[in-house]
Amino acid sequence: MSDKQLDPVTVTVIWNTLLSIAEELGTTLRHTAFSEGVREGDDFSTAIFDSNAMMVAQGNFSPGHLGAMPSCVKHALSYFPPETLAPGDSILLNDSFLGSGHFPDTFQIMPVFNKKKLVGFVACSAHQIDMGGAAPGSQKVQGVTEAYQEGLRLLPVRFVKKGDIDEDILRVILGNVRVPEKVRGDLLAQHTANLSAAARLSKLFDDYGLKIVKRAYEFILDRSEQAMRKALSLVPKGKYSFDDYLDDYGPGTMPVKMAVDITFDGLGGVEIDFSRSSDAVPAAINSYINYTRAYALFAIKVFCDAKDPQTEGAMRPITIKAREGSFFNPSFPAPSGGRAILQIRIFDTINGALSQALPKKAMGAFSHWSNPNIGGIDDRTKKQFVMYDLSLAGYGGRYGEDGPEALSPVMNCTNIPIEVHESLNPIRINCLELLQDSGGAGQWRGGCGLRKDIELLNSTAVLSHLADRHKFPPYGVFDGKAGRLAETLLIRGNKKKALPSKGVEDLQEGDILSFRLSGAGGYGPPNRRDQDAIKRDIENGYISVEAAKRDYNWS
Repeated sequence: MSDKQLDPVTVTVIWNTLLSIAEELGTTLRHTAFSEGVREGDDFSTAIFDSNAMMVAQGNFSPGHLGAMPSCVKHALSYFPPETLAPGDSILLNDSFLGSGHFPDTFQIMPVFNKKKLVGFVACSAHQIDMGGAAPGSQKVQGVTEAYQEGLRLLPVRFVKKGDIDEDILRVILGNVRVPEKVRGDLLAQHTANLSAAARLSKLFDDYGLKIVKRAYEFILDRSEQAMRKALSLVPKGKYSFDDYLDDYGPGTMPVKMAVDITFDGLGGVEIDFSRSSDAVPAAINSYINYTRAYALFAIKVFCDAKDPQTEGAMRPITIKAREGSFFNPSFPAPSGGRAILQIRIFDTINGALSQALPKKAMGAFSHWSNPNIGGIDDRTKKQFVMYDLSLAGYGGRYGEDGPEALSPVMNCTNIPIEVHESLNPIRINCLELLQDSGGAGQWRGGCGLRKDIELLNSTAVLSHLADRHKFPPYGVFDGKAGRLAETLLIRGNKKKALPSKGVEDLQEGDILSFRLSGAGGYGPPNRRDQDAIKRDIENGYISVEAAKRDYNWS
């Protein structure tokens, strides 16, 4: 086929159709999901693959899922070679190593046929708010020393056979989770969303024919690679390193070193090496290489080629490394249920290194986030409940801009509405507000932290805490100041008890959990901040007059 047959208009229409299908797949999944984590929290992702399992388009959803999907789909096909698949089949898996790093994330991969010929795959992932294991939500860190304690592990299985869901597999899954109605609803939502996307993808082949679409796929992948290599070649050649630390891996444990060395070759390639980081830890917070790769790819994309659509072609020039047995490349059965909190920290570590090479694209460290899981037996219904929460705070200050508040850095999820939590769980949210004076001072201020107070209305429950930045604050850059440390308090009557960032706590009726997220880091020297900006911050309540005088010499 000549390039003339594949004219720019045709390529543009096909590429935008693929992007539209991926986005529509996500919209369908969101609108048909049962759990608040997927429906309101947007904790899901979608992508489209060619017949060789190369990712050619993705929805604008969670990088942790999307960066892992190319490897995930290829692993699934090693269990089910393409020639063994039939129209209407679907493969399901959630294995930590094969997928995106912990059991709650279930992936469904559906082959797409056109005129009885396999032409590609559609895939989606969704975070199930429970997959069994040692604690509600399946993300307990403290006391979990091997993956077998974390819940139901699914190596690739043929969940749907020629259009019929395997009820035996579904029964096994639902018999091992605390909230089977929500898990069933979300698994079926994944399947039906894939069905609608598969129909649209097959129609694309009807409209343009196999040869044209396959040639467009090749063009898309090659053009994406070229664009990324060009962007990488513009970064000054050299090695850039940065170290940061997690608080610990549970109460009474040592900090975890997060270290990265990034080498740009000056020719359009880059290597990201996490090998200097700590060894894998005996707690459920390790990062399997697929998850490490996902957020490293995302970070490079953000810094170097943010605006072009992501494809597997753009991933080709990027090499991700971590020594085997390290925190960022553990061996099974290392536990990893709480790995979600690492996504911001992986980005922050890379950001720290790249601030040396690309200072005007770097920013102060993000505020961390809060991902507690609270569960037990609901006194009203006598059934299990799992409150899966996402509380997201501020961005770091960056060149020319203050860090905005209450957005989802890196993860692309959303703060789940108070009304949803209160209608589904025996809790009351007494406070949700920005924390004054928490953002790091700077020429451009870091975003404020967030406070959320949750009161338990049930007789008992258990908290699996999943947070960080209680000991090591979000750093500032170029003389910007660090954000304020996070803290978590258990308020019982007139007493307050400080909770560790990754502990487990038994709760009783009337207890209030006060989650106070860290502020984000500032950018640039505070003495260069515009006086009008300081005045606006005081008027908006972001900083107090006392802090303005202390940090900015306000008068």
